[in-house]
Amino acid sequence: MRKLGLIGGTSWHSTAMYYEQINKGVAKKLGGFASAPLVIESLNLADVAPLQLGGRWDEVAEIFTAAAKRLETSGAEGLIICSNTGHKVAAEVTAAVGIPLLHMGDVVGERLAADGVKRAGFLGTRFTVSEPFIRERIEGRGVALATPAPATAQEIDRIIFEELAKGEVTRNSQRRLKTCLTEMGQARQQAVVLACTELVLLVDPVANVLPVYDTTALHAKAAVEWITA
Repeated sequence: MRKLGLIGGTSWHSTAMYYEQINKGVAKKLGGFASAPLVIESLNLADVAPLQLGGRWDEVAEIFTAAAKRLETSGAEGLIICSNTGHKVAAEVTAAVGIPLLHMGDVVGERLAADGVKRAGFLGTRFTVSEPFIRERIEGRGVALATPAPATAQEIDRIIFEELAKGEVTRNSQRRLKTCLTEMGQARQQAVVLACTELVLLVDPVANVLPVYDTTALHAKAAVEWITA
C-alpha cells in the first residue's frame, strides 16, 4: 500500500470522517486486519478560518504548503486536502512538493460524468460555489453546475462556518438544506453536489428527492483506490 498524507483540521469533524471512511474502505477491500497507512497534518481552524474569511489567501497557502512539506518529509507518497474550500490553494500545495495531490474536483467530476449527470446543484462555502478552483474541473467534464439563490447561498455559508465547522447540527439548518434540495429538484437539476465536507452532517445522501453526491465520501473512496493501487 502507498502512504497517503492528509491535510485536515478544517474542520476536524470532516477529517475524522475521512479517517474512518478510508480505513473502513481499506479493510473492506483487503480484509483481515488491514488499515490505511496515513499521515495527518491536522490544522487549527481557529487560525485558518479568519484568514479565509478575511481574504488573506496567501497566508492560507503558506499554512497548507508547510503542512504538505511536512507530510512529504514524513514519508507520504501522495496528498489529499480534506476540505473543498481548502482546494483554493491546491495549486500552491502541488507546486511546493514532489508528490501528487488527489484533487477533489477531479474525483467528483469523474464520478458525475460516469453517472451521466449533466446538470447538478452545487452547495458549499461562498468561496467554493463562486470561484473556479473546484467547479471548473467538474464543468470541464460536461456537467453544468447551478448555485442556489443568493440568500440561500449566504445562509448555507453561515451554517457551514458558524455551525457545522464547530460540529453543531440544528434542526432548523437541516430543514433549510432540505428545502434547498427540494428547490433544486423543482429546477430540474439531476443531482446535488455537497461541495463542503461537513454538509453531509445535515443530509442523508440516500433518502432525498434527487441523488446527492457527498464529496467527503467520494474523496475518501478515491483515496482508498489510490492507497491500494
